Amino acid sequence: MKTIFNNQIAIKFGFVLFLFVLLQIPLSMVSDLISERSHRQQEVQDDIARSSSDKQRIIGPFLSVDYIEMVTNEDKTYAMKRQAFILPDTFDLTAHLESFEKYRGIYQARLYKAKTALKGSFDLSALSELRQFDIQDVNMVVGISDSRGLIKLDNMTLGGKAIDVIPGTGINQLAQGFRTRLDTNQLNASTMLPFDLNFLLQGMGQLQVTPIGKNTTVELSSEWPHPSFIGDYLPISSDISDAGFNAQWASNNFSTNMTQLFGNCMSDSSSCYEFERRQMGVDLIDPVDHYLKSHRAINYSLLVITLVFASFFLLEMLQARMMHPIQYGFVGLALALFYLLLISLSEHVGFNWAYVISALASTVLLSVYVGGMLKSKKNGLIFGGSLLGLYGLLFGLLLAESYALLMGTLLCFAILSLVMVLTRDVDWYERSCKSLESNDEVIRHEQQQA
Repeated sequence: MKTIFNNQIAIKFGFVLFLFVLLQIPLSMVSDLISERSHRQQEVQDDIARSSSDKQRIIGPFLSVDYIEMVTNEDKTYAMKRQAFILPDTFDLTAHLESFEKYRGIYQARLYKAKTALKGSFDLSALSELRQFDIQDVNMVVGISDSRGLIKLDNMTLGGKAIDVIPGTGINQLAQGFRTRLDTNQLNASTMLPFDLNFLLQGMGQLQVTPIGKNTTVELSSEWPHPSFIGDYLPISSDISDAGFNAQWASNNFSTNMTQLFGNCMSDSSSCYEFERRQMGVDLIDPVDHYLKSHRAINYSLLVITLVFASFFLLEMLQARMMHPIQYGFVGLALALFYLLLISLSEHVGFNWAYVISALASTVLLSVYVGGMLKSKKNGLIFGGSLLGLYGLLFGLLLAESYALLMGTLLCFAILSLVMVLTRDVDWYERSCKSLESNDEVIRHEQQQA
């Protein structure tokens, strides 16, 4: 142990390690700042949703039948209000989403206007079984999760005839949407009742559709090229390109069990969990989330600082040239400042350009400083080129999401292998003595000049 404390290299290594630990403080502060800005962006998106329209989900159309059933109990007859639901036999939805952005300061939220068409038909045979009761009211209902997004309703037909709709569904479990009242006497239980409903729906980010029909087909399209398909069902086919996407879903009552789940939810709101999960849809995601990429970038800060400090330490030992811990500290702070530049610039010019500008600024600064520190412009340029190459490799890791861990691990292994191979014959005790002698010579030279 005494030998270790008398070893100049061991002491210097301890100083460098201590400085490395101290640098985690500013890096942690930058990471907290990224989280704070990301949280602020989410708050802005929620605020925009509260003042315009939120994520949308379409449930319907379906028929709601209110009737009175006479129930006898203990020789007494009661009139009980009942409600029955008839789901469409076929349900086809097509929607084209036109995306746009809303801004609050430097923050943004992605919204869409979906030109939606609902087509299909009802099998009214179930209605004949209900005619034995006193049918009070029949409504065709369409549930919308946020009815503020219903910008325009047009071309509404039922049974080939134009209909008028009124706001609200009249159902507690699905309060928002619209409905139309039907004349029970004009409903023929022996024929199919076709519907064709068209409206313009605004929402934020996500559009979800409940496969309400016994046979359901859904087709969603948009010019936005970055869809994320969500829900319990993936598309049976999809076409995604830079020009946008087009996706199709298909399901039936056997795969969704929708009739039972819908009935359970309507009769008991606490039984809606499984019904709420039955959905298919899309989320218009933003792949250039600079806060997420900045978080991923700062995760590699330990690797960058370790490599730079290790290169300085090896250069110091191999050239027998002592470097002051303060010089290590300035270099470490410059490396940490790179991430602060990255997050601040990315909010204005985008992540890619912010990364390029920050990497160039950090490289130029450190190249000039290292060149002066080593009294060699050549070494400064070599260091700058190496650092710029390292930033380039890290940028490649950020883009390769699926292979980032593998590529990062291979990079660390390759660098460690190179360092071990280059230093396999180094006698660290001898290097320590040479470093001490070199330091004494510098001190004597300075004294003679004085």
